[in-house]
Amino acid sequence: MQNQTTYNYIEVAGVNIFYREAGPKDAPTLLLLHGYPSSSFMFKDLINDLSDNYHLIAPDYPGFGKSQQPAVADFNYTFDNYALIIEELLSKLNVDKYSLYLMDYGAPLGYRIAAKYPEKIDTLIVQNGCAYEEGLDTFWEPIKAYWHDRSNKEAEDILRSFFHPDGLKWQYTHGVPDTTVISPDNWEMDLRHLERPGNAQIQLDLIYDYRTNPPKYPEWQQYFQDHNPEMLIVYGKNDYIFPASVAEAYKKDVKNLECHLFDTGHFALESHGVQIAAMIINYLDRKVIR
Repeated sequence: MQNQTTYNYIEVAGVNIFYREAGPKDAPTLLLLHGYPSSSFMFKDLINDLSDNYHLIAPDYPGFGKSQQPAVADFNYTFDNYALIIEELLSKLNVDKYSLYLMDYGAPLGYRIAAKYPEKIDTLIVQNGCAYEEGLDTFWEPIKAYWHDRSNKEAEDILRSFFHPDGLKWQYTHGVPDTTVISPDNWEMDLRHLERPGNAQIQLDLIYDYRTNPPKYPEWQQYFQDHNPEMLIVYGKNDYIFPASVAEAYKKDVKNLECHLFDTGHFALESHGVQIAAMIINYLDRKVIR
């Protein structure tokens, strides 16, 4: 079966990286970049929905999911380094033309790559991912306090609450009108990974390093203006982490944009996966030359 998902490991920059892959390798490629606190597990249903006609690759970042978790003393847990890992992964898999699905942490990783290699990008599919200051609203206040002073114990305690079961569940269920459609498998799977020894420090390092992303927003916005990438936005409009104002902000710079808002929260695929998959198929069929 050409659409059978395979579960793979590959060494990238000395780190054992796990990735899911499905679909015919001669079909257009869609690289799926997950957010926090998830992993490629969040894309399992979308992969099944798309893999008859598209080549899907969904990696886990170091310290996430099933990828290796090097000690913080041995690995640079930054968004710059993660982007380099993804670049090398694509090179090793001989993928040089692709669309990007960008969600949460996946957005600053993907935009680093897209701005660096615009000629490699077919389309951008943005699902609750940020490239605008409008997105750094109330939720980000303790994070900004942590950026300003990493010794701020009160801010760190708030951030550590994101790693606990209630904090993880909140990220999946907040803003979802009917939470019975959200599987607890999501946050229970994430919790298993976050409870690994040393992982909390990795997550704090990444939250602190997120401060390097907003200064790059003007660069990414310039990329949108200069290269006019094809962009599909599928966005949970009740997201408290990256509010719907972010989806509207893209319209300032992206000419080739289609935007759809859904009555749901941060993890829009969990409640509207069927609708989003159908939109992606329709979009890629129209926008990507086979």
